[in-house]
Amino acid sequence: MSQPLLVLASGSRTRAAMLERAGISAILDKPLVDEDEVKAAGRAEGVSADIVAEALAELKAQRITRRHPGALVVGADQMLECEGRWFDKPADRAAARAQLLDLRGRTHRLVSCAVVVRDGERMWHQIDSARLTMRNFSEAFLDEYLARVGDDVLHSVGAYQLEGLGAQLFHRVEGDFFTILGLPLLPLLGFLRVHGVGRE
Repeated sequence: MSQPLLVLASGSRTRAAMLERAGISAILDKPLVDEDEVKAAGRAEGVSADIVAEALAELKAQRITRRHPGALVVGADQMLECEGRWFDKPADRAAARAQLLDLRGRTHRLVSCAVVVRDGERMWHQIDSARLTMRNFSEAFLDEYLARVGDDVLHSVGAYQLEGLGAQLFHRVEGDFFTILGLPLLPLLGFLRVHGVGRE
């Protein structure tokens, strides 16, 4: 019996690579979602970052599911919250620098959510979070970091990749590594195995 089709409703290279390294083949299909609108509504309603991450993950999956009948569609999202403020992916390196200076010496929380939908029906979801404390690095170090990493800082909500040079920004990390990368991978793999995707 063939495995069900798996679709990742995302344009994230990191999430796609996580699945691929875990031996899971998925089609990438990036949805068109106005994330700013969803976040603005969340702020207006006073809901938590967790709820917004879940809403965005499901919205992404629902946008894609109609294009892939019968497929398991994974939507995912990540929110960064620091002292009540939500941070977004920086638009350019100057914004990344300002954001990292805001986070310097503070503890922030990363919330990652995955939602699986098939034919418009939500089948499963998982929310996980991690706490990360940045060290009080110098601006000289920050400028060196930005010069070495380049535009890679624009691909993550925190303007860092913990799996690379970004580890040098931190004093303490508490939480699941995959959650920090943007996907509660181990629970997702467990769900997928039950539904015929991956190894028993």
